Amino acid sequence: MADAAFLALSVITIGSAIAALELRSLVYGSIALMGTLGGIAGFFILLDSPFVAMFQLAVYVGSIAVLILFTVMLVKRELIFKKVEDKRRKFVGIALMLVFMVALGAVILDSGIKQITTDEPAVDFREIGDDFLTYYWPALILMGLILSGAVTGALVLARRVDEENGQRVN
Repeated sequence: MADAAFLALSVITIGSAIAALELRSLVYGSIALMGTLGGIAGFFILLDSPFVAMFQLAVYVGSIAVLILFTVMLVKRELIFKKVEDKRRKFVGIALMLVFMVALGAVILDSGIKQITTDEPAVDFREIGDDFLTYYWPALILMGLILSGAVTGALVLARRVDEENGQRVN
């Protein structure tokens, strides 16, 4: 059962990552990015780490990807970039990705990672939560302020100037 779930999550994650890169619409690309980040959260659930999975969903899918989606929807399309299609670049990029993946796989397989053993007990997710709330709360507040500043910046960028009258349009 775990193998089938892993295979399904792999297909969803890799498929939505490719879709995020290849879709011409920025809105659909952002939604595909959310699917990729959600698939990664699924991997954390398979690793029996529900706290990290929920953190992944809350921070990345719930905040970062939605922020990207709002920014794409609010900012004028011409201001972001103009995409130039070049088939040679696409094939060279795919070839480089395959070479990198094969090299990384060879390094991981030759690293002897399967022989590593430890006597340390597994970390309980409640301890991680306690650490977040006692030691790392300033960093969490800072991340929240940065995200709210980014949303505010996206709203400022979204304000358009009416070119005929020179007035702001909301």
